[in-house]
Amino acid sequence: MYKNFLKRVLDFFMSLLGIVVLSPIFLILAIIIKLTSPGPILFKQKRVGKNKSHFNILKFRTMRTDTPKDCPTHLLSNPDQYITKIGKFMRKTSLDELPQLFNILKGDMAIIGPRPALWNQYDLIEERDKYKANDIKPGLTGWAQINGRDELEIDVKAALDGEYVEKMSFLFDCKCFFGTITSVLKSDGVVEGGTGEMKKEEKQ
Repeated sequence: MYKNFLKRVLDFFMSLLGIVVLSPIFLILAIIIKLTSPGPILFKQKRVGKNKSHFNILKFRTMRTDTPKDCPTHLLSNPDQYITKIGKFMRKTSLDELPQLFNILKGDMAIIGPRPALWNQYDLIEERDKYKANDIKPGLTGWAQINGRDELEIDVKAALDGEYVEKMSFLFDCKCFFGTITSVLKSDGVVEGGTGEMKKEEKQ
């Protein structure tokens, strides 16, 4: 009942409520982005959805318009050079993710689930296939996000996504939701350079 019906109902009403309540923050961020760097306010990117379908994810733009398209941050040689002045703050606090509430409202995403992979992140997509993590809607946040986020290497991240698939329930979603709030406040696991970056630094 929860997986097939109640989860979607909760996602719809919580995303709608979030959009209404956070609308002043949306407006303030939109103005700051427009005033501090040339380019659009929102950033659209093709991502992998449920059953490996594709959809356009929405984010507040945090990088310059000359950033290589469809390239994961961890594959950029120096991602910091592309991040805008306000972008670094938004990425650290996850404020850039707020427009995904519209993706949730539309039904492309859920509040809790595996983070949507880029369409060309074939290694992550393949790993998630092993755990059936591509068979559910991707989320705004998820089990992997509160257990390492950017610090995690792909195989570990996919395994955690698989663990979420197995344990998915209302109580487990609540655990992920409140765990995310704690992680965001502490900026846990945020490393510019992306997937497995912390592990790389430890080896150097």
